[in-house]
Amino acid sequence: MALLRLSSVSKNFGGLAALSELSFELEAGRIVAMIGPNGAGKSTVFNLITGIYAPSSGSIALDGRPLGGLNTNRIASLGIARTFQNIRLFAFMSALDNVMTGRHARMHASMLDSLLHTPGQRSEERRVRERARELLAFVALEREGASYARNLPYGGQRRLEIARALASDPKLLLLDEPAAGMNPREKEDLIGLIGRIRDLGVTVFLIEHDMALVMNVSERVTVLDHGEKIAEGTPDAVRRDERVIEAYLGRADGTAS
Repeated sequence: MALLRLSSVSKNFGGLAALSELSFELEAGRIVAMIGPNGAGKSTVFNLITGIYAPSSGSIALDGRPLGGLNTNRIASLGIARTFQNIRLFAFMSALDNVMTGRHARMHASMLDSLLHTPGQRSEERRVRERARELLAFVALEREGASYARNLPYGGQRRLEIARALASDPKLLLLDEPAAGMNPREKEDLIGLIGRIRDLGVTVFLIEHDMALVMNVSERVTVLDHGEKIAEGTPDAVRRDERVIEAYLGRADGTAS
């Protein structure tokens, strides 16, 4: 059974069809990329999977369980985490505290427990703090735990957002343009990090415009154009696909695609 399955999913915004009859399966343990020109519908796919949008038609399932009607918190608790195209960190919180917030879907202490500072709540907080430290080390930020998120270099902020997403122990990690704004060295480090995440048993699904990164890290690639899937396969097969070339470079007669 596929870890994630989208079946004939469409999304309309008024008269605009952002996504049209998309069917897509993601196997567990894979690194899969979704590419396409600006406006192709890629971020819409992520927003549908995480419950920010509801499909106009079709269905989405994780491990065979339909996600329709579930809110974003419930979907996170089932094992889906994400990062965003534009970094969304708590700027004036420490790096350690940022990662700890990502653990909320797995915490059990009630508000009353927190107010009374019960032994159970204290024990849980210690475990969450230790896990956050482990994740900071995993993304090479172990020395930055006390630093405000806003004071980290750009690449460090990207890695911090990934650590926060991993704090929820996801089965599936969605990375929305994780290499955006990175320099070549940071992109090289990111490729290694994505591989290590997969080695943890986490399936990785990324949207990315950097084709060198996509071709280096991905095992399969899905291509969208104007809300429709136009190609799917290995990176080598996709890069030679005529429809993909047309979508990115224009038609054979030289007009803009």
